[in-house]
Amino acid sequence: MARELQEVYLIDACRTAFGKARPDGIFAQTRADDMVVKVIRSLLERNPEVPRDRIDDNIWAASTQWGDQGLTIGRTTAILAGLPVTTPGCAVDRMCSGALTAAAFGASQIQVGAADLIIAGGVEHMFRHPMGQGADPNPRFLAEKLVDQSALNMGMTAENLHDMYPDITKDICDEYALLSQQKAKKALDEGKIAKILVPMTVWTGNGWKVADRDEQPRPDATLEGMKDLRTPFRVKGRVTPGNASGLNDGAAGVILASEKAVKEYGLKPRMRLVQYAFAAVKPEIMGLGPVPATKKVLERAGMKFDDLDVIELNEAFAVQCVVFMKEFGMQLVDDPRLNPWGGAIAYGHPLASSGGRLLAHLAYQFEENPKLKYGLATLCVGLGQGASMIWENVQN
Repeated sequence: MARELQEVYLIDACRTAFGKARPDGIFAQTRADDMVVKVIRSLLERNPEVPRDRIDDNIWAASTQWGDQGLTIGRTTAILAGLPVTTPGCAVDRMCSGALTAAAFGASQIQVGAADLIIAGGVEHMFRHPMGQGADPNPRFLAEKLVDQSALNMGMTAENLHDMYPDITKDICDEYALLSQQKAKKALDEGKIAKILVPMTVWTGNGWKVADRDEQPRPDATLEGMKDLRTPFRVKGRVTPGNASGLNDGAAGVILASEKAVKEYGLKPRMRLVQYAFAAVKPEIMGLGPVPATKKVLERAGMKFDDLDVIELNEAFAVQCVVFMKEFGMQLVDDPRLNPWGGAIAYGHPLASSGGRLLAHLAYQFEENPKLKYGLATLCVGLGQGASMIWENVQN
């Protein structure tokens, strides 16, 4: 018997602080699964009307499913977080778009009537688990020239984008990066990020501390200071530590609900899922991924790009953001619709968790400005993919 698809609503989103992935980083001695547990518990504490015993699935992403990010982290963290033993969980991986993929999979369960309440998110402890740890790429990728060698190095793929768009210079990317830092500083100073960031007590080499702020932002950044930064991916290249995201540790998650659950439990949804899509490009130009993914999701939703009021684009590298703006005719390099609170160049990019941060930004920007109707969350993904989700503001 054919069934009508159910609406999917985002109830809340939050995240830990994002630490630097290094020995003195705030999360260096904290387990990845404990960061996930903190987010799960915080989501439920912030939304006490959500019944713990009615969570239908706990879906968590990690790019490196190894050690404390392995063992089907969705199930283990459900148990660790104190959810009923009857709560199932699973793990997914789509690299940088892990949390967005987890949310998409959870949303699909709700749409077909297989679930009413889902917790979904992503985590990455890049200090404990460097990108690609334990991976063993098939030698045929290079031996049979299925991909260019640069496809296995994200920084080199960003340099390839510069080659593809020679008019996008290092100076333009530095200007974009500086704007990201400035917008993030303003949002932090005005307390906007405090609404989505949950403090976590952690053990460090100097005793117990509270991780309540991101370590990556550089509010004092200047164009002059970025001018002579090293170009680690190519001699005389254009990608630098100043116009790229950092290596970070952190977790972010969301609660999703069906319309039935919203009514039954008196929930207050923040936004409604319109559509999502994934797409792919050549792995060596992976930063282009958000462009076809966004075109695809707009087509499936029957919308135009100009229908979008706010766009949360993950800033893996400034060049891929400028390419996105150029491809969709946005105002370079400071379009008010794009990342109003700054992006990953400022906050950091703990791979699989970043999609959760994007959804949190969208939800709370909708709350702040009821005139915003439609928002997009989109990311580029390693090995040449893109992920895009459109949401509608339901808080007005």
